[in-house]
Amino acid sequence: MSTRVLLADDHEMVRAGFRIILDAQPDIEVVGEAENGQVAVDLASELAPDLICMDVQMPVLDGLEATRQVTASTDAAVIMLTTFDREDYLFAALEAGASGFLLKNSSPEKLVEAVHTIASGDALLSPEVTRRVIQRFSSASAPAASRPSAAAELGQLTEREAEVLQLVAQGLSNSEIARSLYVGDATVKSHVSKILQKLALRDRIQAVVFAYENGVVVPRA
Repeated sequence: MSTRVLLADDHEMVRAGFRIILDAQPDIEVVGEAENGQVAVDLASELAPDLICMDVQMPVLDGLEATRQVTASTDAAVIMLTTFDREDYLFAALEAGASGFLLKNSSPEKLVEAVHTIASGDALLSPEVTRRVIQRFSSASAPAASRPSAAAELGQLTEREAEVLQLVAQGLSNSEIARSLYVGDATVKSHVSKILQKLALRDRIQAVVFAYENGVVVPRA
């Protein structure tokens, strides 16, 4: 079954290049193109893509606001694309609900890998992204206030799932967690999936943020 992708970028040549790269993959289908954020929101509702490659800076409605609206109203995952390696864009994109962040000067292979990774449900594009999120929260003087339902949500986790969440929040990959707990990679992947489901989180990045905001891992002073 093909992954259905919507391309959102105000530059036609950029969209054409992405289409060529992605359409060359047997398991990826580009189902539409949007020249601005508002069209992306409209097409996300109309076409029901699995994933949207979303530019940050677009007219009418920028990619960040478009991502907020898309993730709030559809099941589509979003890869945020930009030419700027800026942390304010990175964190704004993640807070808007994006499942990944990729620079436009990344190789075609990286773009395809990002689509495959997110489509598989493992929304972590690279350990670097997780580390940067962790560094941001670890540098804070105190954790953010927990949301009221957090204690009840955490109470749904088994002891092993809570342990896995702590390791995810420390930036460990599935393989590293498996070695740490002396279990198989498939077992860890199953635990992570259950954690995301029970906590109503979209991906591992959101799990890291949740863990720091709700005291599962305490930031360093």
